[in-house]
Amino acid sequence: MSEENAPLHFIEHIIEEDLSNGFDQNKIRFRFPPEPNGYLHVGHLKAIALNFNLGQRYNAPVNLRFDDTNPVKENQVFVDAIKENIQWLGYQWDKECYASDYFEQLYQWAIYLIKEGKAYIDPQDSSTIAEQKGTPTQTGTNSPFRDRPIEENLRLFEEMKAGKHPEGSHVLRAKIDMDSPNMLMRDPVMYRILFKHHHRTSDAWCIYPMYDWTHGESDYIEQVSHSLCTLEFKPHRELYEWFLDQLPSYNDLRPYQREFARLNLSYTVTSKRKLAQLVDEQFVNGWDDPRMPTISGMRRRGYPPQALINFVTTAGISKRENVIDVYLLEYCVREELNKTSARVMAVVNPVKLVITNYPEDKTEKLSAVNNPEDESQGTRTLPFSKELYIEREDFKEEANRKFFRLTLGKEVRLKNAYIVKGESVIKDNDGNITEIHCTYDPESKSGSGSEASMRKVKGTIHWVSVAHAIDATVRNYDRLFNDESPDQHKEKSFLDFVNPDSFSIQNAKIEPSLASLAIGERVQFQRLGYYTLDKDATSSNLVFNKIVGLRDTWAKKQ
Repeated sequence: MSEENAPLHFIEHIIEEDLSNGFDQNKIRFRFPPEPNGYLHVGHLKAIALNFNLGQRYNAPVNLRFDDTNPVKENQVFVDAIKENIQWLGYQWDKECYASDYFEQLYQWAIYLIKEGKAYIDPQDSSTIAEQKGTPTQTGTNSPFRDRPIEENLRLFEEMKAGKHPEGSHVLRAKIDMDSPNMLMRDPVMYRILFKHHHRTSDAWCIYPMYDWTHGESDYIEQVSHSLCTLEFKPHRELYEWFLDQLPSYNDLRPYQREFARLNLSYTVTSKRKLAQLVDEQFVNGWDDPRMPTISGMRRRGYPPQALINFVTTAGISKRENVIDVYLLEYCVREELNKTSARVMAVVNPVKLVITNYPEDKTEKLSAVNNPEDESQGTRTLPFSKELYIEREDFKEEANRKFFRLTLGKEVRLKNAYIVKGESVIKDNDGNITEIHCTYDPESKSGSGSEASMRKVKGTIHWVSVAHAIDATVRNYDRLFNDESPDQHKEKSFLDFVNPDSFSIQNAKIEPSLASLAIGERVQFQRLGYYTLDKDATSSNLVFNKIVGLRDTWAKKQ
């Protein structure tokens, strides 16, 4: 089913209903609002695709707004990485916005709430305030400063802004309802004092607005029509709307919050704190380690951006929390790579194959199709000679009838080349095979049109010419965790489930055409899997990351 003909998800139904009720389509606007305190991960992928795909569907602008209200954890590195990842996914925002752009307006609105008697300064510490809020089954207790005179609140707030009070000494709280069944409505904090350098506003501010106060008002300033967020923010909706209700009366569009289920993926953790722990404790080699569920990590792993978009689309947009099997992600990656990747030959566990009846000094140039799924990718030439490398596992001295690769006395076809027959082996003093000797049928060359070339043999193996092979390093990656829900065990740390076999290195022999491969380009090593040239690669040291196997092999390991 094409995307155009796909059934509408529930958010699209909401928008369609709004339009049918007279909402002006020209006023539809979305936004993606990341906090620049870490790298985007697979959980953010759903929100990115949802907002930008809706923008495309309704020909509506989508803002990229950084909710940069906590200078303690935020910096420009994260801002740059987020922007780069969104563009890599193929999306482009309409306006680049920052909550810090609105600090002055938010401050003026906070003064307005104080003057209206709806906000007050509280000097109590955070633990005391938390205790006074009560519990979900016990009502809260009013702060002794709740009814402080308006003039005193205004003076203290201005002094906070001027840096006259120490960090943590005062907060501004909204005056709502300490008996509310919604704990978020029990006089939430709107501002706190932080003497921290901000990556955009420098040291201009020492009071910073809290997320709940900033978020809805930023949507309002930007005239976002549909404020989309994940289900954990559903309890925040009441506070979101209360803050908007308190603003001075304007005729501008009022944004509305709608919630959807976040993307939860098996064998994965997406907590920024836990991802940071993996990096800090060196379980992985940085935020872009190909095993990380960050978009930077998946990008370096070699996942195509379209595969990630297809994955989110296939997983769907729902109201209920669920866990998506990581197999679906890997399936979408394989499907995209199968259509777009050239088929090339590489040998990752080589053993020498000598064709005893092939001319000593002869080298042939054989033709190979780059991608049978895409004729426009054309063909390339492969050098073929007397000595080749093949995979060690593609040969057995003795084998049963189900082994269709090379063995003594039986024939197999060399991909794009000739049929060969195993004759003998040479071993070292430890009994390890160092050379396999075979003979070839000169009339059996693939594509020659001769009757001999049409002969059917059950097995086909890949190879690389010894004289023309290029040395390469192959980094093999597997799932980072060996448990389906690594962070859902009460008695164990998620770190207890780190897969010790998630990373390994092999030295490979690859065909010479790969010397011209560009960083990030993806290929299929025939019969092995899909690989990409890593950014660590140099002209003298080609480094490949394994993206994914040709088929799911994880189930066989369990």
